[in-house]
Amino acid sequence: MMPTLADVLDLEPVRRGRPRVVAGRDRLDSRVRWVHVAEIADIAPLLRGGELVLTTGIALPDQASRLRDYIGALAEVGVSGLIVELGRRYRGELPQALVREAEKLGVTVIVLERETLFVDVTEAVHARILDAQLEELRASEQLHEIFTQLSVEGAGPDEVVRQVAVLAGRPVVLENLAHQVLAADAAGRDPAELLSSWEARSRSVRPAERTAYDDATGWLVTMVGARGEDWGRLIMLAGAAPTPRETVLMERAATTLALGRLLDRHEASLERQAHGTIISAILAHAYSDPQEAAARARALGVQLSGRRLLGVVIRPRERTAPEAVADLAEATAAASRAAGLAALVGVLGEGTEQARVGVLASLPHRTQVERALTALAGALRESAPDAVVACGSVVESVRDVRRSFLEAEQVADVAARGPGDRPFYRLPDLRLRGLLHLLRDDARLQTFVERELGALLEYDAQRDSDLTGILSLYLDAGRNKAEAAQRAHLSRPALYERLRRIERILNTDLDDIETCTSLHVALLALTSLRRPQSP
Repeated sequence: MMPTLADVLDLEPVRRGRPRVVAGRDRLDSRVRWVHVAEIADIAPLLRGGELVLTTGIALPDQASRLRDYIGALAEVGVSGLIVELGRRYRGELPQALVREAEKLGVTVIVLERETLFVDVTEAVHARILDAQLEELRASEQLHEIFTQLSVEGAGPDEVVRQVAVLAGRPVVLENLAHQVLAADAAGRDPAELLSSWEARSRSVRPAERTAYDDATGWLVTMVGARGEDWGRLIMLAGAAPTPRETVLMERAATTLALGRLLDRHEASLERQAHGTIISAILAHAYSDPQEAAARARALGVQLSGRRLLGVVIRPRERTAPEAVADLAEATAAASRAAGLAALVGVLGEGTEQARVGVLASLPHRTQVERALTALAGALRESAPDAVVACGSVVESVRDVRRSFLEAEQVADVAARGPGDRPFYRLPDLRLRGLLHLLRDDARLQTFVERELGALLEYDAQRDSDLTGILSLYLDAGRNKAEAAQRAHLSRPALYERLRRIERILNTDLDDIETCTSLHVALLALTSLRRPQSP
């Protein structure tokens, strides 16, 4: 950063001249771009602005009007200041016409009461300027390396925003064009306070340029987008006029965000990512204060405080590609809007085989839960007919949301394996399957399965057969051999032969009702034991 006039006054060669500010003391924070020694009165046309002019005044005019013209020309070109050495032309004081005009036009004028070597001053100031320029280059290179690495690693908006907040030491917010917060880092401040009434505050800030500082709010705002299509704004709560480095930082981050969106066509939208981040953080107890989660959700247009909350998990019946789950999340968000359901909708376990859609529904106290879920499932069925909708229990606070989601995940896992075709599932709907799924980690259940089916499972493993599957079809068909043969695509004699073989292997009687019930329970438990576990 370029040195200020105040920095120049602190330099040893200048202090030796006993400097004294005679005009424009309130402008000592003006930046000095260069130092120019000039002993002619018409120097202004040779300047570009930002220079500190050094002179002994020997060539300055005597007439007050011409002195005012001299100061006026310097003010018009935008010099940072004027230093006059006393002793050669002026003794003790400068002409009052010059001082008054400088004060009037906002030009800082400094006198040196002792003879000073101007070459020492220029060398000292120029060394500071070159050091500042070198520091800016280093900082620019650091920013380039950081954001290039973020781009290469495919960092999401949350990580980009976090890096900006860390580098600037100030709160940073990424919002969409509807002024909903997609990502935020409070930089040590209270997140709830940062995001309070965010939409209303943000709508009042309308910079005229793509990157601009708003004096009224202290916000540095830059648009985010590419190819002529802006989709958001990156905002730093600077509190004071930003430094050039902070401006470059924001613009480089905005470019990284825009590039990430162009390359990330198969991932969930930024809104889905923002929703998913909040839900995941709630489930992981990442928020030390539930009010932070509520504030972040409120900034996305979803009210969590004072509402009944419901965890819903939606997944395909069969495991599918992560891209398909992202599409399902978008379909779920659209279905939520169609059903008039206020909800956070995001992908949980994104990028893994266990990826599923999480919905944190926010229900007014007068809303009938059954009706809301029916409307959501009905709207979703049009675009995702094979999706399983599972919900947990209704809870009253953000602290209890995790319990509702854990229940919904258990229900979804069981329902996806079952033959049912309900619009949505809750734990009571799953009956025996649900109970066995909840007990799947119990060693006693695992021992029971092994005792009932172990010999048959070992036989199948050794001979690469599927007698276990035949037994399951037979019992699912209610011991109707004709129907079981049809489901297995076997002739009846072939099915009869396989059933007799199963009886020999298990040393049991498939005509015995209690035996078949026990085997059927063991097969249902085996289904839960073989399920891939959700993270």
